Amino acid sequence: MSAELLALGLSPFFTQQLSLEEMEVTRLVRVFQVQRSLLVVGDGSASWTVALGGNWSQLPSEARATVGDWLVLDGSGEKILRLLDRKSVFKRVAAGTKVDVQLMAANIDILFVVSSCNEDFNESRLERYLALAREAGVDPVIVLTKADLAPDAAAYRERAQSVCGDSPVELVNAQLPSSLESVGKWISTGTTIALAGSSGVGKSTLINSLAGQTLATTGDIREQDAKGRHTTTYRELHVLPSGGLLIDLPGIREIKLGEADSGVSEVFDDIDVLSRQCRFADCQHHDEPGCAVQQAIQAGGLDARRLRNYEKLAREEARHSATLAEQRQQDKAFGKMVKQHTSAKRRR
Repeated sequence: MSAELLALGLSPFFTQQLSLEEMEVTRLVRVFQVQRSLLVVGDGSASWTVALGGNWSQLPSEARATVGDWLVLDGSGEKILRLLDRKSVFKRVAAGTKVDVQLMAANIDILFVVSSCNEDFNESRLERYLALAREAGVDPVIVLTKADLAPDAAAYRERAQSVCGDSPVELVNAQLPSSLESVGKWISTGTTIALAGSSGVGKSTLINSLAGQTLATTGDIREQDAKGRHTTTYRELHVLPSGGLLIDLPGIREIKLGEADSGVSEVFDDIDVLSRQCRFADCQHHDEPGCAVQQAIQAGGLDARRLRNYEKLAREEARHSATLAEQRQQDKAFGKMVKQHTSAKRRR
């Protein structure tokens, strides 16, 4: 493995997927950007664009390349031969009426969940991000920005810690480099970090401060509701001069969960533990006698909002997961029918 590829995050997990022949005659690259019909890829010494063939658009969304993926190209570096298995993938149910999976980033080690110390802060939204991160097997770090503008920034830290379990919470002023030391300790050569959060919370400013140069465009937020404008319009992987890799994700307005049952359970494990102490195994945690969850709420040990959000996310996750499973079954049956029809046509 070359030093350049190691700096891009290449590890034995990926090289073990390559044959000896592939190591000799192909080129291994990482995806930096995904555009409509092109990928921007790099090998640590150069970056270039690769055209996506028509077959790629026909693949299921989860089989298509996304930012952070590793690809095997032919010797010329112009043709995609295959996509390497991922060690992690950060995904959500795509926005809109159709239930489909949208890949956000692949092969990330840490997810910075970025929120700001103002009206944008929302515990329920943090819990959604945490569930996605836990499902992906990625370590989440809560990064609270604009601490210098908040009259009581410590209160926002306490609110974040109340929902994130043992995940760390970092309080920063992205425009003050000295305040980024706590965030910088998570970044090392070959480590891939994705930044997720709403528009206007300071993701781009954070990236620029960590890089010591302008890598991402920044924008202002509206004073009346602290909502920001989308300054990042596509996902992009940045290599920091000091080492480490950052993936800037566009501001996400809607975070829908699907196929994240274990992630939801892990984020709300305190409620799961309490539910085992309920008198009835099928307790719904509403007005049943002997409900340990309701007793904890009345005693002040559990926030009623947290229970409501847990129930909401569990229902949403189950509904979307069932729809995705049904769609996959239909796609499989359709593909089988097409294959049989093609075979019959060839025999005739």
